[in-house]
Amino acid sequence: MSVRIEKDNNVWTIIHSRPEVRNAMDPKSADELYQAFIEFENNNDASVAVFWGEGGSFCSGWDLKYASSLKGADPLKNLNIPKNRKNNGNGSDIPRGPMGPSRLELSKPVIAAIAGPAVAGGMELALWCDFRVMERSSYLGVYCRRWGIPLIDGGTVRLPKIVGQGRALEISLTGRKVTANECEKIGLCEYIVEDGRCRIKAEEIAHSIAKFPQVCVKADRNSIIKQSNLSVKEGLENEWYNSIEVLSKEGIEGAERFSKGHGRHGDFEDI
Repeated sequence: MSVRIEKDNNVWTIIHSRPEVRNAMDPKSADELYQAFIEFENNNDASVAVFWGEGGSFCSGWDLKYASSLKGADPLKNLNIPKNRKNNGNGSDIPRGPMGPSRLELSKPVIAAIAGPAVAGGMELALWCDFRVMERSSYLGVYCRRWGIPLIDGGTVRLPKIVGQGRALEISLTGRKVTANECEKIGLCEYIVEDGRCRIKAEEIAHSIAKFPQVCVKADRNSIIKQSNLSVKEGLENEWYNSIEVLSKEGIEGAERFSKGHGRHGDFEDI
């Protein structure tokens, strides 16, 4: 097994471990990662996931030794997305992506804990996560530019949504190294930590999210993700109907706890 799950109450750390190839992704690992995230999504006791590559690398991309063995005009036809598919599922109704879970649209947060390279397909996996914690020496980049292998697992879709079209084009077309400091500057990561501490920090954040009322967490997350393709008017309508039920399920009860003295003056511990 190249993938394992370590559970700490409702925080799951999903670990990809092929350190001998800097966690490059082969079909077996892609299958295992996909199944791990499906298990996380479907488990009612799991609230937040941390995605971490063991051995000092997040993921060095698609395994090029495997790629070199492919033949024919449609070498990945088993992974083709049906063209007539109705876009109403969470991605589990279509084949997995070449990198594994990258086509899934989960209802729960996933935090990337990045050490070393997260390049090519590894960058696409990092972008799939909700946000990123990077170690100071870690980096992103479209390193597959050198070999004529395109971004086929969400890179051209998610990168411009995060950094804008011009910067996404420059990063993608040059294939250059994007350091952690630059990633933080342009919005490609949200935290930089010292080397060896990305998993610790990501799990700390995950636990802080997991202690909140989860129906509300999932509703706000869903509204933020869905708004990017909507007008302001459409976004407001989506936000309202996405979230109004949460008020009766969790919000009123939470307001009652506040009225009894909990969580005053911005206290996030006594809630």
